[in-house]
Amino acid sequence: MTATDTDTPPATVDAAPQDARPGGTRRAALLLAGLAAGLLLRALLAAGRGQVAVAPAEVLGSVLHRLGLDVGPRPAAPHGESALWLVRFPRVTLAAVVGAALGCSGAVMQGVFGNPLAEPGVIGVSAGAALGAALAIVTGVTVLGGWTVPAAAFAGGLATTWLVYTLARSGGRTEVVTLVLTGVAVNAVAGAAIGLLMFVADESGVQAIAFWNLGSLAQASWSAVGLAAPCLAVGLAATLADARRLDLLALGERSARHLGVDVERLRVRMIVVTALLGAAAVAFTGIISFVGLVVPHLVRMVAGPGHRLLLPASALGGAIVVVAADLAARTLVDYQELPLGVLTAVVGGPAFFWLLRRTRDRAGGWA
Repeated sequence: MTATDTDTPPATVDAAPQDARPGGTRRAALLLAGLAAGLLLRALLAAGRGQVAVAPAEVLGSVLHRLGLDVGPRPAAPHGESALWLVRFPRVTLAAVVGAALGCSGAVMQGVFGNPLAEPGVIGVSAGAALGAALAIVTGVTVLGGWTVPAAAFAGGLATTWLVYTLARSGGRTEVVTLVLTGVAVNAVAGAAIGLLMFVADESGVQAIAFWNLGSLAQASWSAVGLAAPCLAVGLAATLADARRLDLLALGERSARHLGVDVERLRVRMIVVTALLGAAAVAFTGIISFVGLVVPHLVRMVAGPGHRLLLPASALGGAIVVVAADLAARTLVDYQELPLGVLTAVVGGPAFFWLLRRTRDRAGGWA
């Protein structure tokens, strides 16, 4: 008898065994609280660093005064208040939103594919966004004004994801291996198309495409935060709603189907959510590599494999990493800004290699 998605009522999903480890709930709360506190502390430090230095106490005082609380000192430096609210806070907030989106989407992809090498780039989000931005830059289209390039990048990321999924789907099913290999092929084609666009572009276009592909938060604004944050909220809520199903999927497709999980629908939902999160992040910052790959690994070492804790913890961890990386990118060299994507790759590459060796040495492989 062949198992189908109707073998067991969907209610069985909610009856899956809960985490029985002593103090599991308390441990999860402590981990999330610690990550949230670390993010707030890092954000306060990042907001105060720059050409106009503002002490952390003054940064906090400025926020409290904006909230109507007459507590703490205000920035003493000339133009300190303006520097915080017009430049620093939008940039730090967007960095946190982008990092959270990348961390969460990476954890989802690894859960859906059952593969530790999975990240949003596997399904073509990054390559598609880069191609969309490059097309907007080379063609000179300005139909949306300053939002044209981010909008083109967002649309490119979603379109490429849809293309990868459509090409990989056969007979109403989508095999993981086929999906990954299709993503590799589409990414290669998108990379070739970007190279061709750079070849036909003028010098300023080549520089714009190259800088965008290297990643940067230099164009951060409250408007960008207002567009990216809702995408993060929707994506995180959707993934948490399916957290238990992702746990069951880790048991294998056949076992998950016996427990009432519609594997194909779950996979489609998570791919759509990942495309939303990845495209929203890449559209405003360019390509930031290794965050969605390394952060979930590091978090899983502490939080364990359960997605109800892993997903929000990965989001907070990704936010911390990108805020810290952006701070380093704009302060390591005076009066110059390092490419954010290059910085994360320089640190993330060796970190992932260490994780790979550590897992192989301790567990004999990824399985």
